Amino acid sequence: MSGSTPYAAGAAGSRRRPWRLWLLLALLIVPVLEIAAIIAVGKVIGGWPTVALLLFESFLGAWLVRREGARTWKALNTALTTGAMPSRQLADAALVLIGGTLLLTPGFLTDIVGFFFILPVTRPITRRLLEQAVRARLLGGAAAAAGAKFPGSRPGHRPASPDTVEGRVVDR
Repeated sequence: MSGSTPYAAGAAGSRRRPWRLWLLLALLIVPVLEIAAIIAVGKVIGGWPTVALLLFESFLGAWLVRREGARTWKALNTALTTGAMPSRQLADAALVLIGGTLLLTPGFLTDIVGFFFILPVTRPITRRLLEQAVRARLLGGAAAAAGAKFPGSRPGHRPASPDTVEGRVVDR
């Protein structure tokens, strides 16, 4: 029977709609902003220098994605062979992939964001933001804050860490 669970009716539909709205807005607004930025830069430095700058950014971005992608892949393989949890390496790989995709799109604004995702100096900042977003999404936001009460826990008691899952054993 479809929709018989309490989560089936409201939660699934309401969670997907904001993402669709943001995606639609991004697909409509970002190209307009990119064109405006290209025109503004073209007015300041001229048409051909603007095209040359866009081409230079593309080549620099391709070289950087190749270099950082290889470094990230090597770090991921090292973490996997040593048996360490590769969470940082996976986040870096995702950021390099997203940054590379942004660098493929022509424009100055997406290139700025793409470079921010890829550069080794700025990637830790972006990684922390990504980890916070994933943590808030997985834990529902409220439990991600330090010292937050966990649903279903005893009053005045908090698990040792956010990674701890409390429960009780039921024998049948």
